Amino acid sequence: MATEVKVPTLGESITEATLGEWLKQPGDDVAVDEPIASLETDKVSVEVPSPVAGKMGDYSVQVGDTVEVGAVIASIESGEGGAKSAPTPPEAKPAAKDDAAKPEKAGQQAPADGDVEAAALSPSVRRAVLETGVDPSTIKGTGKDGRITKEDVMAAAENKGAGTPAPSPAPAATPVPAPAEGGARNEERVRMTRLRQTIAKRLKGAQNEAALLTTFNDVDMTAVMEARSKYKELFEKKHGVRLGFMGFFVKAACMALKDVPAVNAQIDGDEIVYHDYADISVAVSAPQGLVVPVIRSADQMSVATIEKTIGDFGKRAKSGDLKMDEMKGGTFTISNGGVFGSLMSTPIVNPPQAAVLGLHRIEERPVVRDGQIVARPMMYLALTYDHRLIDGREAVTFLVALKNAIEDPTRILIDL
Repeated sequence: MATEVKVPTLGESITEATLGEWLKQPGDDVAVDEPIASLETDKVSVEVPSPVAGKMGDYSVQVGDTVEVGAVIASIESGEGGAKSAPTPPEAKPAAKDDAAKPEKAGQQAPADGDVEAAALSPSVRRAVLETGVDPSTIKGTGKDGRITKEDVMAAAENKGAGTPAPSPAPAATPVPAPAEGGARNEERVRMTRLRQTIAKRLKGAQNEAALLTTFNDVDMTAVMEARSKYKELFEKKHGVRLGFMGFFVKAACMALKDVPAVNAQIDGDEIVYHDYADISVAVSAPQGLVVPVIRSADQMSVATIEKTIGDFGKRAKSGDLKMDEMKGGTFTISNGGVFGSLMSTPIVNPPQAAVLGLHRIEERPVVRDGQIVARPMMYLALTYDHRLIDGREAVTFLVALKNAIEDPTRILIDL
């Protein structure tokens, strides 16, 4: 007897999603509440649990299809009904059919028919495997339930030259000869994820509606770096989390937002909404792109609590466990492009917020101190803001207050 698997309720005002990947192949054993598929919504990935125990049945939709809440996406064969499909899972996986049919694009051989592990990889991971030539069976996955992520593949590719490759995979790495007419010029079309589509619409909408302007300043990181170096071991021992720079910047931003409340406000029709609290959105990296969870009432938190919250967000963003409610709201955003090496940028406001702070990489530059040219670890700060609400004077005042707090962290302790 087959039991239908339907798209669960996805959250307030969300009626549809995109099928991101199948986590189970036809014929696989499935336990009650075990995830069998991953759905991509406007904000996060949502796993679909099995309603019963049994064998994975046929798919009703393919990877990339848009599905509505309540739609049937697959079936589960209870008891022994699905046992006969177990020996042939590769032939019953329509979601991976198109990708498997075109492995020559990357110059690599397709996985063997019996390679269920390779067939179960997500589309982005399969593309990375084909492009790098890394054997997925040699990779230890860091994703949810030990699944291999794209980052795992890229890390394995970087370390590939350090070890001696096994003799057996060598033929798979042999390039396909170029056509006689000339070198191959391949193209690949990949449908945008729902998350990427939503990001594109929101960012373009912000540019079209708001009057965006960016103001820059720089900050000497000497004092914060010295404090971090001095107390990082004691901090981690006491609080169980590493002491980073974001805790300092979030606290300093909360203080500056109190001094300049317009930066923490938003426009609603013909009214301005001021907030007496600071819900700070922090951009963190996830396999499907950047996500922006919110630190609620960050102005009431200690540096240690902020660091713990950000660390938890980062872990759950990589595993896909962030909840939609955790990314709603927010009165101000901090985006740290410095972790990727960015020297300077003009971040885009996240509507309906009025401003976003961009942090960048720290590098030693010559500066003048007491009439002497010295090398100091400097960082550029960028505040992009909606000029309809925030004047240039207010933007500069905010950045100066932030700069003063970072260059003299004692101000954070005494709220000065």
